Amino acid sequence: MIEQYVLDLQEVDEMQVAVVGGKGAHLGGLSRIEGIRVPGGFYVTTDAFRRIMAEAPSIDDRLDQLSRLNPDDREAIRTLSAQIRRTIEGIAIPGDLAAAITRALARLGEQAAYAVRSSATAEDLPTASFAGQQDTYLNVVGPTAILQHVSRCWASLFTERAVTYRQRNGIDHRTVHMAVVVQQMVFPHAAGILFTADPVTGNRKVATVDASFGLGEALVSGLVNPDVFKVRHGEVVAKAIAAKQRAVHALPAGGTKEVAIDSQRQEQPALTDAQVVRLVQLGRRIEAHFGRPQDIEWCLVDDGFQIVQSRPITTLFPIPETGDQENHVYVSVGHGQMMTDPMKPLGLSVWQLTATVPMHEAGGRLFVDVTRRLASPASRAGLLDVMGRGDPLIRDALETVLDRDDFVPSLPDAGPGGPPASGASAPIETDPAIVTELIERSQASIAALERDIRTKTGPALFDFLLEAFEEHKRVLSDPLNLQAIMAGMEATWWLNDKLQEWLGEKNAADTLTLSAPDNVTSEMGLALLDVADVIRPQSAVVAFLQGVENEGFLDELAKLAGGTEARDAIQAYLDRYGMRCVGEIDITRPRWRERPTTLVPVILDNVRTFEPGAAERRFEQGRQKAQKKEQDVLSRLRALPDGDRKADEAKRMIDRVRTFIGYREYPKYGIVSRYFVYKQALLAEAERLVQAGVLPEREDIFYLTFQELHDVVRSNPVDDQLIQQRKDAFRSYHALTPPRVLTSDGEAVTGAYRRDDVPAGALIGLPVSAGTIEGRARVILDMAEADLEAGDILVTTFTDPSWSPLFVGIAGLVTEVGGLMTHGAVIAREYGLPAVVGVEQATRLIRDGQRIRVHGTDGYVETLP
Repeated sequence: MIEQYVLDLQEVDEMQVAVVGGKGAHLGGLSRIEGIRVPGGFYVTTDAFRRIMAEAPSIDDRLDQLSRLNPDDREAIRTLSAQIRRTIEGIAIPGDLAAAITRALARLGEQAAYAVRSSATAEDLPTASFAGQQDTYLNVVGPTAILQHVSRCWASLFTERAVTYRQRNGIDHRTVHMAVVVQQMVFPHAAGILFTADPVTGNRKVATVDASFGLGEALVSGLVNPDVFKVRHGEVVAKAIAAKQRAVHALPAGGTKEVAIDSQRQEQPALTDAQVVRLVQLGRRIEAHFGRPQDIEWCLVDDGFQIVQSRPITTLFPIPETGDQENHVYVSVGHGQMMTDPMKPLGLSVWQLTATVPMHEAGGRLFVDVTRRLASPASRAGLLDVMGRGDPLIRDALETVLDRDDFVPSLPDAGPGGPPASGASAPIETDPAIVTELIERSQASIAALERDIRTKTGPALFDFLLEAFEEHKRVLSDPLNLQAIMAGMEATWWLNDKLQEWLGEKNAADTLTLSAPDNVTSEMGLALLDVADVIRPQSAVVAFLQGVENEGFLDELAKLAGGTEARDAIQAYLDRYGMRCVGEIDITRPRWRERPTTLVPVILDNVRTFEPGAAERRFEQGRQKAQKKEQDVLSRLRALPDGDRKADEAKRMIDRVRTFIGYREYPKYGIVSRYFVYKQALLAEAERLVQAGVLPEREDIFYLTFQELHDVVRSNPVDDQLIQQRKDAFRSYHALTPPRVLTSDGEAVTGAYRRDDVPAGALIGLPVSAGTIEGRARVILDMAEADLEAGDILVTTFTDPSWSPLFVGIAGLVTEVGGLMTHGAVIAREYGLPAVVGVEQATRLIRDGQRIRVHGTDGYVETLP
């Protein structure tokens, strides 16, 4: 029984995380790979840790206190975690446990030097590396010192950074246990880290080796800049040799020290190219064993490599699975849809089933494979043009891939390139009746859906929904729908191009589109101003709304003076727009109808900031500005050579823009309206599964695909473990940044603006709504936490239509994601807000409260002192 406290390295494999922790399990797996040398050693298992924790009942109370703390309360976490560490280090190791550890030492050599390393059960996992969370001690000599350092490793489960990491990631402290790895020290000539995929670009075909002299500690602790080698297809393709002035060496009596490196050796490579290639071959073997790219710590001893650790690289964006070995180029759907957050499995599969082109999932996001369109010169030009107008970074990233002659195959023009990227753009008349007819068609289709779905349950519901998805796609791909969307966009492009050429004016169409008719998204923002008008005079209602937390607040309103009118106004708004929400392309996201409290801060902002009648006034001001701009442009054109023709052409295009540009927003409204109908039916089905004891919670269906849910409804088995795995994976996807363009090699290609017409230090983006504005930046990542004042500039990651109620109260807009025709850009132009989108890392580079200047005409943002 005593021996289960200690296990030999070779007795364990990577499946035994619960016994020896993540690091220990990986080491056990490594020691079983043929041709991989791992220094000998043993584990002090998690059973030993549990035994120690049981010796001090006071720890239990402190863990309770810890779990109740806010992750941001650093002082309290620091104090409590230090108390727990002191308690653990003060516990005497029981005699039988100490004897088991010293017996294992005697087998390997009692007076040899060892590395004593923490290995927690929630560490080096595929979804969370916990790298650097616990402690490692090098060159520990003698049984007394080893036992002391084992205690320190146990205690390091409660370092401040480890505790905070778990709190932030929702991991219960009691579920994590600590094993300790005691491993023979190696005294290397050189050491470092091997990434079997490029950690910066994500390219799985490129391995990166960081190398320095002496122990790897010098590199890990940042003491030296390492030599960096990049290896592709078995050869070194790039290297940078650093001046390595210091190294960490082991001391004979134990411990380590920094030493200076002879000046003649400082710029010598720590490894030869042949050694680097050999090391990468070992890395590929390790990667194949574990089935995913690895971050490997290695040592070079007498021209032989020893591996002291391997963990998954958790920061890489996953690659869509294709089942073939061909090269593929993927474009992010989320960047076009203004929703780069991860989606839950039901959301992903419903979007895939209702999309008009095939989509591939990776990292909780969707991508379209554009390889064939890029391969054919005929479709390539159209694709690059549309992508470039939408998001220049996507175009540049695609051109970067095309510049690598060997990656995208060249197909003849007759090849299966798919439909042209711009969709159906055959001309249609400039006739407002076309828009009216399209909106009526959409409304009729949704009404039929609502009527017919009411009687459907069980398997019949899923059969019905599959038919409804086909109708959904038919409405979307209706040639008239596509022609109307493209007519407005193409007329906008024409006006911007021609008016810059003829009048030297940039983005003239921005003013010409102000208050365009039939824009359901801008109407949604203005309609909330009307709701505020109903509420503003009712002081009891305003006071009540300031304290609202419960989603059932609408029923409470009716009990207040003026509350019935307020309730009816909010309810009418929800009836028209309540199917919307942030991230609305994911059917699993809570809609405003389901969570009306989301709107309360925006309503209160409108009550405080605006005067009665603001909606009508703003719309009329925009309409008049557009009319005045039209007269100005036309009179200036007529004064030019051949001016009457230019003015007539421009007038035709202005009419076209104002007829069709508002409709650009309607198809998304139709999609989301249908989504809410689907969702309500699926949640009703989920409720039946909960009542039948098949599912613990309704929302568990969000972690199944549509087909999996269909199967559950038919035969009733649910894999609880699968749902838990999906929840863990979804949580981990939040830490990943989705790339605009991704290749089948795993390379995230970012793209660049390649502009030299902006001031030094300015943040470059895409100009989408003209004008220059200066003001206070409000960096807001959650619409429900918006606290805006008149004149503020909204800075956020992305804005989909649900953000438009905020647009009425701001002076400008900056987003990290977006294009010329994405929703935020369209609404910014509608409201006349200077806006720059596609500003990489804007929410990190701009501080909340900082003064900034947004150059909406030229596409850059300046931070002001």
